[in-house]
Amino acid sequence: MYRLYGLALLSVLILVAVNTAYAEDCKLCIAKEFYKQGDAIVISGKVDAVLEKTPIIIQIFYNTNIVNIAQVEVSQDGSYTHTVIADGPYWKSDGKYTVKATYGVSGNVYESSFDFQTKASAIITTQTFEVKAGDSGTFDIPYTLRGGTIKNIIVDPQILGLVVTIQADGDGTLTMDLGRKWIDAKTSVGDDDSFIIIIDGSEVQYQETSDADSRTITIQFQEGDSDIEIIGTQVIPEFGPIAAIVLVLAITVTIAVSARKMPLLRIS
Repeated sequence: MYRLYGLALLSVLILVAVNTAYAEDCKLCIAKEFYKQGDAIVISGKVDAVLEKTPIIIQIFYNTNIVNIAQVEVSQDGSYTHTVIADGPYWKSDGKYTVKATYGVSGNVYESSFDFQTKASAIITTQTFEVKAGDSGTFDIPYTLRGGTIKNIIVDPQILGLVVTIQADGDGTLTMDLGRKWIDAKTSVGDDDSFIIIIDGSEVQYQETSDADSRTITIQFQEGDSDIEIIGTQVIPEFGPIAAIVLVLAITVTIAVSARKMPLLRIS
């Protein structure tokens, strides 16, 4: 039993020693690797040599944009600690954020990073939207949305596609399961063709998986985006405004041709 206690004590001492050594060697440490909006980000570290009345400059970047900057006092032993609340107008994008600490006139720079997620993107909605298709009734589109809400989906026969109106509270993604019998994009020989995806007037790329019955597309959007147009080569209802005009003309021509071929009746 005493041997077990001894091994346990030795393990604790080794762990403490390792943690102490890590703390001493850490020039810039971030308490966690991942934070959500509203979390407290704890940044700490230790400089090599203390300079009198010289704060350490801590900056947080998203890509090249400065999200937070502060002057932090350095203790006599060279250690420093800074806490940032991950919220506000500059914390609006998901992804990797970079922390840089600069100390002294020589410009010693320490760097680390963490991943961040906004509240809007943390909310993922998986539902089915019922789309009205005129005389064809309605059809369902299963979807998964991250970063906003769907306000409406309408059929637009003039573009042979759908218009999806969203409220984008942040950058996000929209995945839609599009049944081929409702909307599709085909080449002249009947092979699958790409949809054209336009967000607020600008064409964007998308990802897709497909099978015999449906095509599942994933579209990335940005905060503030509104209208997403999904343009194919066929859409329900088949007889929209343009098709109806063509149908009327075809019927008119057919009647005219039939009238010419019809024999004249003579009345005695």
